Amino acid sequence: MRITSSRFERAAFGQADEPQAPGPDVVFLGRSNVGKSSLINRLLGTKGLARTSSTPGRTQSINFYRVNEAYWFVDLPGYGWARVPEAVRRSWKPLVEGCLARRRQRIALALLVVDARHAAAETDLAMRDWLETEGLPYLVAATKVDKLGANDRARSARALLGDFGAAGVAGGPLLVSARSRDGLRDLWRHLDGALDSWWGSAGTDARKPLAG
Repeated sequence: MRITSSRFERAAFGQADEPQAPGPDVVFLGRSNVGKSSLINRLLGTKGLARTSSTPGRTQSINFYRVNEAYWFVDLPGYGWARVPEAVRRSWKPLVEGCLARRRQRIALALLVVDARHAAAETDLAMRDWLETEGLPYLVAATKVDKLGANDRARSARALLGDFGAAGVAGGPLLVSARSRDGLRDLWRHLDGALDSWWGSAGTDARKPLAG
């Protein structure tokens, strides 16, 4: 995938804020502090495009990034952080599920991001179940694999298969790292395939990203 342009478009706090320019969505879901923003920055090759924070749960908007003037990266607020005020946690469900419901015909792939160093949390498994119930295409990506040695990587891969099986896109969970770029080629292969499938099923003549 050759990224010819990428930009932060807007932060959405409700339906009125969501952009309406055409093209499919790649949606990023995961717990707070799991590394979604770092992964977005590395995939798009633009440092600092998606803001990272040392305070988990700080991002409480849905952030839209326009890629190649053709499709969207959609970063959903992180879930499952105990220090986030109760009112904010209660607002997460209608904000996120409302957005996904409205844009479901646009969703080429939902990327469920987990931390390769830790077992899947109940919230991760609940999100997996919700994606499957809604019939949304998804892939599990386990980040921060650069922090693991070879033996720990093997154990993490086995644990992920135990937690998620081959759920979502065929092939099961991917081990990736925004820092070392491990697994990103395979991840882009899945993203390319999902975007191509969406454009094919939509029958649109919108300009596709240039292959590279």
